[in-house]
Amino acid sequence: MTVRGRELILLLPKIVLTTLLVIAIVDMLVGVFLRYVMLHITDWLDVDPINFFWVEEVGELSLAWLTMIGAGIGIAERAHFTLRVVTHHLPLRWQRGMNIANHLIIAGFGAVVAGCGARLAMVNSSLASPALQINLAWLYASAAVGGVLILLYGLGMLFAGVPEAERDLIDPAETRAVGDD
Repeated sequence: MTVRGRELILLLPKIVLTTLLVIAIVDMLVGVFLRYVMLHITDWLDVDPINFFWVEEVGELSLAWLTMIGAGIGIAERAHFTLRVVTHHLPLRWQRGMNIANHLIIAGFGAVVAGCGARLAMVNSSLASPALQINLAWLYASAAVGGVLILLYGLGMLFAGVPEAERDLIDPAETRAVGDD
């Protein structure tokens, strides 16, 4: 896959992630305003307070989706923490094998998360949130969608090859020695 094609595949989740981030920020600002400004104004005017309990639910939903989609994008962008203590000393063939095993484990984890998230969404589909009356399956569906993204991007990394930044970590002498095995 070309770099342009990979960027297009990542574009929709990034747009959703950005939108969710804006929603979360605006939601928190509205919550602070309603709690610390409007509550005092309604007390001063001696009127019924504004119901702002929905702010917590919007924040919970947006942060759950933001976290799970962000985890998938982190896999695709190779933004997660990597510790190379021993692997860079191994022959190139072993490094490739460990890279394949690593991404298969990541994809397997994504499959488990997607399966558990889908089951949780189905189990909780009869429940609704207290303030907004939103079906709680939407909250747990974030785990299913995030798991699918982790699965797909983890498998995609198998075929992406070694990124340019990591190629500098491979010892050229070991690269030449691989053909001598």
